[in-house]
Amino acid sequence: MNLSVLGRYAVFLACIAYTVISLPLLLLAGHFSWAWLPTLITLALSILGFYDLRQTAHSVRRNYPVTGNVRYLVESFRTEIRQYLIEGDNEALPFSRAQRALVYSRAKQQSSDKAFGSLLDVYQPSYEFMAHSIRPAPLADPATFRVDIGGPACSQPYSMSVFNISAMSFGALSANAIRALNRGARMGNFIHDTGEGAISPYHREYGGDLTWELGSGYFGCRNAEGRFDPALFACNAADPQVKMIEIKLSQGAKPGHGGILPKEKITPEIAATRGVPMDRDCVSPSSHSAFSTPLELLQFITQLRELSGGKPVGFKLCIGHPWEFMAIAKAMHETGILPDFIVVDGKEGGTGAAPLEFIDHMGLPLREGLLFVHNTLVGLNLRQSIRIGASGKIISAFDIASVLAMGADWANSARGFMFAIGCIQSQSCHTNHCPTGVATQDERRQQALVVPDKAERVFHYHQNTLKALAELLAAAGLSHPSQVEARHLARRMTGTEIRLYSQLHHFLKPGELLSGAIGSEFYERMWHMAHAESFEPLAA
Repeated sequence: MNLSVLGRYAVFLACIAYTVISLPLLLLAGHFSWAWLPTLITLALSILGFYDLRQTAHSVRRNYPVTGNVRYLVESFRTEIRQYLIEGDNEALPFSRAQRALVYSRAKQQSSDKAFGSLLDVYQPSYEFMAHSIRPAPLADPATFRVDIGGPACSQPYSMSVFNISAMSFGALSANAIRALNRGARMGNFIHDTGEGAISPYHREYGGDLTWELGSGYFGCRNAEGRFDPALFACNAADPQVKMIEIKLSQGAKPGHGGILPKEKITPEIAATRGVPMDRDCVSPSSHSAFSTPLELLQFITQLRELSGGKPVGFKLCIGHPWEFMAIAKAMHETGILPDFIVVDGKEGGTGAAPLEFIDHMGLPLREGLLFVHNTLVGLNLRQSIRIGASGKIISAFDIASVLAMGADWANSARGFMFAIGCIQSQSCHTNHCPTGVATQDERRQQALVVPDKAERVFHYHQNTLKALAELLAAAGLSHPSQVEARHLARRMTGTEIRLYSQLHHFLKPGELLSGAIGSEFYERMWHMAHAESFEPLAA
């Protein structure tokens, strides 16, 4: 037993040791006195510790027998003494206690209803809400909340849920975490993004639908030099479990940096899955070697679509230089080659490891990036042919509705589903010491995450969030997420002014970028700076 395990079991082992030594002595004494009290306490704690190791509902207690119960003890009376604790319910660190509690309750099939009134100050600037209708619509079946992915060049289109598991790699997450997420996705009929770390055996174990993400490291389809291997890609993409292919251009939390898996978390299994050595950090290149221009990106999309047998192919990015996405859009317009989907990742998205400066100060937030992508496609008359997904700090039904109003067709969540399988936001993902077994490769720690129990929680979180979305839509007089528009949501600007999203943001008209009369100086300038042959800008 190593020092790390001894540290976690120290109190438990001390209780056993004290009980084993003192109990025989007390029995020999033959009479009861106050001297029995410490022994009875340690005996009770020892029994509790053995129960902690055998129970399957709480990962923290399995990894920290006896001492792990302190968390649940404190949490049991937290509401009553909240005003005496440091963290307020709505302090975002990066997710507030209220947000985490919402996921936990929905994942555990507990009521998430609240009494007495909102804790939010509805007169503060930035407060947002969805407008309701005097004539609410009948409550829709959340099972119908799906969107079809696949353009004319796609021979294997896919019908996906409007709420799905965002990209998280095996390696960043434990084997049991991947198992639980995929099993839950299978139960709920929604899709699980593999992340750029390739398709592991644990993604395949329960047969849940997969979006296979290809990062710049081409894990799962790379040759010895780390470049794209078409034959290996075709072999893996042919798997019926793989429903869509997603090229990762950038990630919101660290755009332009490349993925990072610390060497401490690389096991022989991860090395074999990714095709990388174990003696150094696994760092994906910051850019792709398979293409270097917008036109080459579209040619790569065509190649992947052909190699996969006509499955939907798209790309994910966090918007940085606006003219670069405009350049891709110009290449689409000029060639007629279109991705089947685009996922917009916001800079508020999560990550297992990234430099602080990237997390705090690099990349465009989700809503601005999403609106820009939506507007560009609308301005080129391409929006009807390309679906848009959104990811970045999406937890609740209102979060989903807010990105739908900005132009998204569906939403992805990573940390929301991490909370569903037990994450407590310890922010130790990069240390290999995750206390709940979610983001660690330590075999003992990840054993605390019991797959059947956590898969049920993934399923219920998804199911209950879509039920809440159905209720929101019905109150607004709507029956399907595709009907949500910018006019349905509003934001408080000042103490006396409220604006609809449709008033707050500039939305381009269909074909406006092609008309020669662009009504936005920003879009006009970016459009003239972009060209299909290069990501480099032309003179403004």
